[in-house]
Amino acid sequence: MNSTRLIICSVLITNIGILLIVNRAHGSQQASALFVFGDSLIDNGNNNYLDSLAKADYYPYGIDFFEGPTGRFCNGKTVIDGMCDLLGLPYLPAHANPNMNGSKLLAGVNYASAAGGILDVTGTFLGDRYSLKQQVLHFEEDLNEIKNLFSHDEDYNEYLSKSIVVMVLGSNDYINNYLVPTLYTSSYTYTPEQYANLLLNEYTRQILAVQSLGIRKFLLAAVGPLGCIPNQRASAGGPDCVDQVNQIVGYFNRGLGSLVKQLNTDHPDSVFLYGNTYDTLGDMLNNPDKYGFTVVDEGCCGLGRNRGQITCLPFAVPCTERSRFVFWDAYHPTEAVNLILAKRAYSGPPSDIYPINLQQLAKL
Repeated sequence: MNSTRLIICSVLITNIGILLIVNRAHGSQQASALFVFGDSLIDNGNNNYLDSLAKADYYPYGIDFFEGPTGRFCNGKTVIDGMCDLLGLPYLPAHANPNMNGSKLLAGVNYASAAGGILDVTGTFLGDRYSLKQQVLHFEEDLNEIKNLFSHDEDYNEYLSKSIVVMVLGSNDYINNYLVPTLYTSSYTYTPEQYANLLLNEYTRQILAVQSLGIRKFLLAAVGPLGCIPNQRASAGGPDCVDQVNQIVGYFNRGLGSLVKQLNTDHPDSVFLYGNTYDTLGDMLNNPDKYGFTVVDEGCCGLGRNRGQITCLPFAVPCTERSRFVFWDAYHPTEAVNLILAKRAYSGPPSDIYPINLQQLAKL
């Protein structure tokens, strides 16, 4: 009798939790859930559980984050953390965390993996990582578990319709693939335009795979100005941005913008947004005073030229005025930049995010 009551109570508690998640989408919590796919720009600890060289589970990573080092490649919050703050959502669990299952997945999951890319072969020299295809398979597995928490299909479908997917990918397919000719033949095999099309074709397949599972709201982020990160500046031997790298990335971003328009035309039951990360971050680099930045060409934590030849090592001493730096390490922006990017995605004009912003998307 007692065990029966315990089971009934467990079911009731789970159902109440689901109702709260769905109902909050109409209150301070503006979406049922946030599911994110990406790379080290938004990885929040998945690579902690992998045999990988690409990890950030040590100090001074997380020096300004309330939980300390978590696997975030930043001094503090990622752009996804900023979006969660604005959408009224809790910070997302990392998919690879074995303690995250069942109702703990209801508000969303982070599948992002450092060194992971759109292509399966990207980042292989850094060890284990989840490619986009693997991340999508993990998402499908979690959705099966989430669906079992709902008593009625109508409630589950409503939950999915109010959920948002954010994808931040493409950077590694350049800096850990196309731009490393000593390890990859892609730059010999494909012109920049051909390579961008290769990436976009695979990206489209995975986006539509997620859409086929019931998701109807997407934010697809452009690749930032990779030629301006400390690592690329240092590799070129000077303080300036590497224009050739930015031009190569431009093929992908223009194609992604066109893809978003095409997806919105072909799938009127869904909404796809293009996040113009390239121009937004570019404005910070070109007009740093407007944002309170004073250092745009070197990392806050790192070694060598531009503090970008060797990225932030364990127990390295970072800069003290981190809010003045655009870049935290050789590859990644500071929390200050991430929060600006999140706010511009949430409430920015069409020049920042197209055709509507994240706040407007959440209200649909």
